[in-house]
Amino acid sequence: MPKSEINNNWFKKTPVFCDAKPICFVSSTKRQLNVDVWLSKHPFYTNSQTIIDTEGRVERFMKKYGLK
Repeated sequence: MPKSEINNNWFKKTPVFCDAKPICFVSSTKRQLNVDVWLSKHPFYTNSQTIIDTEGRVERFMKKYGLK
């Protein structure tokens, strides 16, 4: 049996919040958890992900090393 005076408090139903909305409950040593990104908001899962080639990186590489 673990010694109670050396272990953290364990909360069995800790709410997880994303944008101030409760998402689910988990077990944790903290009373409340806040996350910035959740599956329903993640760009990969919402198909809103965009790939941006900033400043023509490929073209700069090709020009720098003289490749065609």
